[in-house]
Amino acid sequence: MDTIYADLSISMSEFKKNPSQVLRAAGEKPVAILSHNRPAFYMVSPKVFEAFVDALADRDLTELVRRRLAQTDQAVEVDIDDI
Repeated sequence: MDTIYADLSISMSEFKKNPSQVLRAAGEKPVAILSHNRPAFYMVSPKVFEAFVDALADRDLTELVRRRLAQTDQAVEVDIDDI
């Protein structure tokens, strides 16, 4: 059995009838589109997708900062006015 990462789900055949209505009804919640009772894909609004992409970018930046903080022995002191 697959885990479904959405509170809302709909069958592929029902989704095909009116995808726009499914998006409107979901609002800002993700929808799992099921094929043979298994998730085939997830549908999210542009707002939710942008938030997801931003969160991934923030995670990448956090990892970069942590790596650089671990390398303080290679740090170079600079004057902010010189930049």
